[in-house]
Amino acid sequence: MSSDIAYPVFRTPDLELALSTARRIMEFGRREHSGVCVRAHLRSVAEVRRMAGELPEGWFLGQAGRGNSGGALPGNRTVPALVVQGSGLPADPAAYEGRLPVVCELDDLPVGGIEDVFTAAIGPSTGKINWDGLCWPDGPEPGFLGESKHAEVTLLLNTRTRELDEHADDHTVLVHVRSAVFDGCQTREPYAHWLARQLDLTIIGPGQRY
Repeated sequence: MSSDIAYPVFRTPDLELALSTARRIMEFGRREHSGVCVRAHLRSVAEVRRMAGELPEGWFLGQAGRGNSGGALPGNRTVPALVVQGSGLPADPAAYEGRLPVVCELDDLPVGGIEDVFTAAIGPSTGKINWDGLCWPDGPEPGFLGESKHAEVTLLLNTRTRELDEHADDHTVLVHVRSAVFDGCQTREPYAHWLARQLDLTIIGPGQRY
């Protein structure tokens, strides 16, 4: 099964500029059935409540069976996972004991339906917006074949990693292409450089894979 690799092509502390740049790249490859999904890692009850207020239809997934520091709960207690939409989140802060961080996500949405609301609600939390179902064009050089299965754009919010596990004071835009490794080298990386140039951008760091 094939997989993708995502290259950073833009970084800025300006959230509005980051979003507009990501949208410009997305529009370059947008098709009729392109879609968008969002995800945020919320590390406090206040962050959960803020996001739920803006995205009551979002799905909130809390951790299960461990304390906030990663250890066992007092008395070897365990708690069930929290999986609920924002409108049904518990009001009692004690209900989040052992369940932080909470992940908020929404998948398979039409382009343009969630991006502004999500970026307005993200605050200091780490998160991402991912557009998929895109199509990159063929390039002029041999081997520069276009891409559809792995043609995506990701906007990383307050982080530089796809796992959302490291906080940053800026936002990063990633362009995805197919990962193809031969003799330890990414043979699709030259195509990724060419694709960035078509958008008046340049690759600014190593590719990221899950």
